[in-house]
Amino acid sequence: MSQNIVNARVTFRNSPIHVLEQFTIKDMDNAYDQFKKHSGLDECVIIQTCNRIELFGKSKYHDPNKIKKTWASLTGLEEEIFNENIEFVENKDAFHHLLKLTSGLDSMVLGEEQILGQIKNSITSARETKASGQHLNTLFDKAIRIGARIRNSSGIGKGGISVGSMAVKLAEENVDELKTKKTLLIGTGEVSTLVAKSLNRRGYSFDVTSRTISRSRMFCETMGGNPIKFEDILTRFDKYDVIFVATTAPYFLVTEEKITNAMKDKNKGIMILDLSNPRTVDEKVATIRGVKLMNLDQIAEIVEKNMNARQNKVKEVENIINEEVMILEASMKRLDAEPLVKEVFKNIESLREKELRKALHMLDEKDEKKIKIIDELTKAVVESIVSTPMNNIRKASEQEKSDLVNLATKLFDYKKQDAAD
Repeated sequence: MSQNIVNARVTFRNSPIHVLEQFTIKDMDNAYDQFKKHSGLDECVIIQTCNRIELFGKSKYHDPNKIKKTWASLTGLEEEIFNENIEFVENKDAFHHLLKLTSGLDSMVLGEEQILGQIKNSITSARETKASGQHLNTLFDKAIRIGARIRNSSGIGKGGISVGSMAVKLAEENVDELKTKKTLLIGTGEVSTLVAKSLNRRGYSFDVTSRTISRSRMFCETMGGNPIKFEDILTRFDKYDVIFVATTAPYFLVTEEKITNAMKDKNKGIMILDLSNPRTVDEKVATIRGVKLMNLDQIAEIVEKNMNARQNKVKEVENIINEEVMILEASMKRLDAEPLVKEVFKNIESLREKELRKALHMLDEKDEKKIKIIDELTKAVVESIVSTPMNNIRKASEQEKSDLVNLATKLFDYKKQDAAD
């Protein structure tokens, strides 16, 4: 390829999170500007999540040391730390990696959906700042479409594989029109965070309570939800249709008596999901008419089953990626010939229009219908003559036959300095 695609990355796979965080780029607009000015890249896209910071770039000639130096200047890090944590790949390997990303194969949580949205946001941001161009825009558009197709065909992302997302999915499956129902989340710890994220992602409103209202408010500020005083809910479980319990209380927080009293004033049932370890919902609650109780062990069993199902899909997804990466590589190679092809078509079209005007003037033709027929005729003649050699130039580029592409460049007197624009 006359234009190289490079991927430089620091990820959870080769760096612990506390080290990874040091590579975070805070001012993205400035970063794009600096990379294009100083790293030797004329296109770039930055993907930044809690588990990875990655740079995709395009250039004819690139220097990894310049990329590291520019990145170091943006983060205040010493260049030496990059040697221990950064990974570089080019062209086919970069395409392969991007497809693993979009299909969910390189995520910390296998098959997770969030990375695809983050990649879409990354290329959108790069487009808006004019940091990306024809090559990376094409690469990312194709990779996103391929990744989405792989996910759909393989089912790699099906089934919740976190306790939080699985609990919410079970609530969806067991409670009709969950968005219209009242939901309560008891607890503000790690599992509660997973539940809140999942509820937010699906657009559900919910109340949150904890031992202190201040803790509930702090939780809701970052995770969403409406903070409720702990004392107000212990005798008002009848207000809720779904209750997620994820606390570390050393006793039964939700008792048979409390739920029995709640059901007296309630026409509809309650679903309770006890995500606590040890359990904080009395198992006797499950015997109350109209109540469905699921505990952490039951949910964890489903999560494990889903994780195993995803693991079984890995080989299938890898096989699809290996097929798709060859097609993607060919498409990217063809792009190298596009500036020449466009210029040839543009020049020939200009000549066609010039000669058409001369002919119409000589014929003194004024009939619009006849002019249209002559115009379409000349277009068809030009198309039939030019299409085959132009497609052959594209194929030569795809097959990396640089001698043929260079010969075509000379034959058509194409000035290559426009190619990088």
